[in-house]
Amino acid sequence: MSWWRKASWRPDAWRLARETWKGDRERRKAECKAARKAGKAAEDPGPPPTGFSLLPWLLMGMGAFSNVFQGKTPNPWIGGLGLLTFNSLYVYVTFRAFVKEKREASSTRVALVLMGLVTCGLAIGYGGTWLLYFPLLGLATGAVLRGPWLGKTGLGLTFLAGTVSTLRDGWNGLNIAYGTFLSTMVTAAILSLAEAVRELRAAREELARRAVEKERLRFSRDLHDLLGHTLSVIVVKSEAARRLAHRDLEAALVQVTDIESVGRQALTEIREAVTGYREGSLATDLDRARSALTAAGIDPVVRRSGPPLAPQAEALLGWVVREAVTNAVRHSGANRCEITVDGTPERVRLTIADNGDGAPSAPPPAGIGGTGLKGLTERLAAAGGSLRAGPSSRGFTVAAELPVDGEVHQEQAEPSLSTAPRAR
Repeated sequence: MSWWRKASWRPDAWRLARETWKGDRERRKAECKAARKAGKAAEDPGPPPTGFSLLPWLLMGMGAFSNVFQGKTPNPWIGGLGLLTFNSLYVYVTFRAFVKEKREASSTRVALVLMGLVTCGLAIGYGGTWLLYFPLLGLATGAVLRGPWLGKTGLGLTFLAGTVSTLRDGWNGLNIAYGTFLSTMVTAAILSLAEAVRELRAAREELARRAVEKERLRFSRDLHDLLGHTLSVIVVKSEAARRLAHRDLEAALVQVTDIESVGRQALTEIREAVTGYREGSLATDLDRARSALTAAGIDPVVRRSGPPLAPQAEALLGWVVREAVTNAVRHSGANRCEITVDGTPERVRLTIADNGDGAPSAPPPAGIGGTGLKGLTERLAAAGGSLRAGPSSRGFTVAAELPVDGEVHQEQAEPSLSTAPRAR
């Protein structure tokens, strides 16, 4: 039979199991050492997840082995073959009991049934110390059956052990039945608890990893949106100051003053973004957009109407204004840009439209085109809004729609974004 040839007591399987056990032991030692250095109590996830933790219980069969070795057992070749068969099946079953897929495999269940037949045969044939193989059978059963069938199987095995033991040793056989019941149920309880602890620990580590990734994503988005817009404004105003310096020094100084103001405000916003408490002002972002467009030689047209917005909605729309205006300044080649904010008591709509031809003045670095718009799409989708960007009859248009409250109602998803060929 194939399951017999693949049994865990083969030398290569023994070697693999031993290496796994050593690796787990070294890992636990490292974790305990790190916990002691940190001044914390080391966590113990339970017994090591290998069959080695169940092997010492085979010493319960040393009495039967001694009888065979000393020739006190009738037909010692039959007894020795029974011992070899039982021990081999026990090792095979217990080593597979720590892997859920192998534990639930039919080959494991067949091996467990064969263990029961061998145990009954040895107990009926020899009695005495051979009856102690019933508790070992219960231990293997508890290691494998940890589901809804455990109770019925445990009671049935207890009844079988009690019946056979009573026939061989009288009422003293009830002790064997009691030991079989305890070994079955206690083994299942301990291993199930240890497995639950390991699963909870793994789940906690996964939640911590996801929390770190979420915070990293939030910070990267904020940093991109803040620095991308701010640096673009600084570059545009620096170019304007350089052009004006030779013919209108006073106008150039105004641009330099704006650069200083933008830089100071950027420092404040970056600090707020790091702590996660930034709340934007749409009016401030519209004023900056008007200033940046004017400095870039683009005629700004800003219209705003509709009800007041919640701080969250203003912050989200402010991000859209920053990104769209930055892209218009850097890539559009436009001479006019219209920014319109209007809405109803329930939803607000923001539209940024320029009349550019889409030819970028400086190509964006490879691999980052569209990062800003994608992040904004995710932000708005998480708050129940939407973002569309693409060519229009007048040039290029970015349109955002959002509930007035702007609150996040669901986990951030990965929505698709339809963008124009222009790199954004």
